[in-house]
Amino acid sequence: MTARIDAHQHFWKLARGDYRWLGPELAPLYRDFGPQDLAPLRARHGIAGSVVVQAADTLAETEFLLKIAGNEPSVLGVVGWVELESRNAPDTLARLAQHPKFVGVRPMLQDLADERWILRESVAPALHALVELDLAFDALVKPRHLPHLVTLVERHPELRIVIDHGAKPDIAAGPGWSGFSAWVSHLRTLGRQPLLHCKLSGLATEARADWTPEDLRPHVDALLGAFGPERMMWGSDWPVVELGGGYDRWASVSHALVAPLNPAERLALFGATAAGFYGLELNTLP
Repeated sequence: MTARIDAHQHFWKLARGDYRWLGPELAPLYRDFGPQDLAPLRARHGIAGSVVVQAADTLAETEFLLKIAGNEPSVLGVVGWVELESRNAPDTLARLAQHPKFVGVRPMLQDLADERWILRESVAPALHALVELDLAFDALVKPRHLPHLVTLVERHPELRIVIDHGAKPDIAAGPGWSGFSAWVSHLRTLGRQPLLHCKLSGLATEARADWTPEDLRPHVDALLGAFGPERMMWGSDWPVVELGGGYDRWASVSHALVAPLNPAERLALFGATAAGFYGLELNTLP
């Protein structure tokens, strides 16, 4: 039996002061969120444990999340942030990798002015270090970044990469949004790479406020068609999902949208894929 895992969620503490994207205008998110807030949601949906992902581009936040993980058995892994362009990045990664719950890094590529930043030669030593340390790379990208992700995979075929939030398709633009065909085409190209994975997460917040399951269906079907459930992992993107209908609604709808999958495929999507990709120690579960 495989534990059900939330492969993508966040914690933050406003007083830390490094969440530059998070302000009072995002009222549902503008407060502290910790394990005690997630616990009732996990219990309600049978989630045994989770992967907590960085929400600030500072090393201090990575240390903050690792401290939480050290005291919270339900946190199975931490995807942190490291300045990958720094000359010291390989040493920093090696130090962090000594923590048993440090499983990977996520540069905030979607916010960088240079769409090709991840292809810079100055970043390559850190990417090689990720491979050597058996750490994962979360790709926080939008559809415009996907061609560069194809190049990244060609240059670093041994790097374990997972695309966050399906690369954030423009669901709010409505059926057949202008970039839909190109998005699908790039996903299919990436899906041919055996180490490339994708998260079924974050789609609700890319849709209109009054989204319906049918708004999400073609995007979920495209992701499953490109990667298959054995290389996809479900994530809540909590608490950001509170901007798109909330944890309960996203969990319910995502289960309904993948109902045609067989039991083994659902086990993969809702736990086994994440456990294998991140190398999670399931014996730490409470």
